[in-house]
Amino acid sequence: METLSPAAVAAATPATRNRVVDLLRVGALTVVVLGHWLVAAVVVRDGRLDAGAVLDRASWTHPLTWVFQVMPVFFLVGGYANAVSWRGARERGVAWPEWLRGRLRRLLVPVVPLLLFWVGLLVVADAAGVDRASLRTASQVALVPTWFLAAYVVVCALAPLTLRLWERFGWASVVGGLAVGGVVDLVSLTVGPWWVGFANYVVVWGAVHQLGYAWLDGRVGGTGRRLAMAAVGLVGLVALVRAGPYPVSMIGLDGAAVNNSYPTRVTLGFLGLLQGGVVLALEPALRRAMSRPRAWTTVVVLGRRMMSVYLWHLTVMVLAIGGSLLVGGFGLGAEPLSGAWWTTRPVWWLVLGTLTAGVVALVGRFEDVRRTAGRVAAWRPVAAAVLGCGGLGVMAARGLVGREGLSWWWAILPVLGVALVSPGPRRPRG
Repeated sequence: METLSPAAVAAATPATRNRVVDLLRVGALTVVVLGHWLVAAVVVRDGRLDAGAVLDRASWTHPLTWVFQVMPVFFLVGGYANAVSWRGARERGVAWPEWLRGRLRRLLVPVVPLLLFWVGLLVVADAAGVDRASLRTASQVALVPTWFLAAYVVVCALAPLTLRLWERFGWASVVGGLAVGGVVDLVSLTVGPWWVGFANYVVVWGAVHQLGYAWLDGRVGGTGRRLAMAAVGLVGLVALVRAGPYPVSMIGLDGAAVNNSYPTRVTLGFLGLLQGGVVLALEPALRRAMSRPRAWTTVVVLGRRMMSVYLWHLTVMVLAIGGSLLVGGFGLGAEPLSGAWWTTRPVWWLVLGTLTAGVVALVGRFEDVRRTAGRVAAWRPVAAAVLGCGGLGVMAARGLVGREGLSWWWAILPVLGVALVSPGPRRPRG
């Protein structure tokens, strides 16, 4: 199968494509990557590593997370893209199992090399006698990005159902989702059990996903309506933070009694309204920017490998920190939040960005997923979604090292899921 160059892809883009969708996807993931690298408050003192997070050290950074916690933008974009994809599939007569197989392959295949890398690394490091507490922390930090895939796999699998709800009930489906999310929080934070809150990974993110349907169908047209949606999100978010148990930070804090992101709380749904309203109000300007060939080609180039960047960026950071420790903490001597620390952040980004680009050059081809055709038994993509969501969710929370030793089998579950939705071997012609 011939692969077109990014320039050729950009030049061949149909006029009907909403390029802002691609721009927001690339922009959101870029903010996540740079944000993760920035919040790592890491310093080496007398040969010993002190690792923390800027958010835990400086409370003044918490309001900034209302801007930099951009996963709501990605779910907004996901709703738009999934609606376009599923409606196109329906018109071509493609059934849900075949459609879901294609979506799952695009989501799960790129994560396979990351999981196999960490299983191999941990097995070797554990056999070499490396401290298991350090391995647990390293794998947990590196695999944090998989939480998004765990949630998105389920939201994507349910897209045909949620799109039908949108087509029948419109904005009531969004309001209903946020209301259910609030009830889930109420139960989780009061009568319990606390793990009921994990339902909001689907309920709240599903409600934000519905905003993408509204965008596609022109149900949030005009700058006035979009700013009104942002205002509703802002007022709701402020009210929840002031009157409820929710912290200001939209990103999780170590040791906090309540976190907005673990598990997902209804606050992130209102953040989705706020951020969605703002970025959609900017859509006309963003469309004009994307009409420029050079700008659009840049988005195409980044977009083709952005999932690999997202999946590997924390692994690169963990390995860079480990390499620094081997040479006495070189480059990690600045005290977090000091003037010297802030001054060196661009260098920190440059080093990690260069290393990540090198890794992506090796593994990025896994994003070039071959299209599949033909019928598939429904149980296969359903089982793949369950295996993918379960394995990725556990790894995002716990890493791959438990108190009893390595828990490598969690990494195997998504790999098995990929196997279930992979096409069979090609038959030779002739």
